[in-house]
Amino acid sequence: MDDSDFEVLSDDPRVKPGIRALQRNGSSSYSSLVLDSERGELVEASVSAKRKEPPAERNVDALKNHSEAERRRRARINAHLDTLRGLVPEAKKMDKAALLAEVVNHLRKLKGNAEEAMQQYVIPTDADEIKVEQERGEVVDLEFETIKASLCCDYRPGLLSNLRRVLVDLGLIVLSAEVATLEGRMKSIMELTSHVGDKTLCQVLSSSLRLALCSMVDQFSTSEESPRPSVSDKRRRA
Repeated sequence: MDDSDFEVLSDDPRVKPGIRALQRNGSSSYSSLVLDSERGELVEASVSAKRKEPPAERNVDALKNHSEAERRRRARINAHLDTLRGLVPEAKKMDKAALLAEVVNHLRKLKGNAEEAMQQYVIPTDADEIKVEQERGEVVDLEFETIKASLCCDYRPGLLSNLRRVLVDLGLIVLSAEVATLEGRMKSIMELTSHVGDKTLCQVLSSSLRLALCSMVDQFSTSEESPRPSVSDKRRRA
């Protein structure tokens, strides 16, 4: 210990009895006396007094961090609003509430246009679907019953030939047909009629067609799930 180090008995109320305060170059640390079991004597266990940051400084730093985070958040929001103003027609001078309302209406309109466009084109979807609807047709002042049928399912070899066989067995005539395939899926939309002009009999044909299409799709789905025979199995059966 040099001349700048000196030891005093502490009158500091923070120092508990049995603890000595050691001042070193103006800074203070506190040491308590503990028993060393090996040496059999009291030794010092120093505990440095840590300087605590004043609460006022912590509050100032917290406010600065909060203000900076809020500034960045507002900048992001304004950037997104500017992007929306560029996407929606005639939205340059709208306030935030009016702009958001206009964006919602614009998205709804776009969704409706997309759904309408999907109905005009034959595009297979991921979900199996069978629809059979009865309609009224007219050609040169001659009215007749028509059936509109749509089928969407996985495409399998032989599916179209089976579909043709179903229509022939029911005595249905194809007026128009559209077929599209995409990534292993198939969709077909057909407009059908028959020689039967009675509305009640046409309803029976519609029900029979729906049942036949469902049975056909189930049959192809079941055959796809069953394991295909190997070459050795075919030879064994032969």
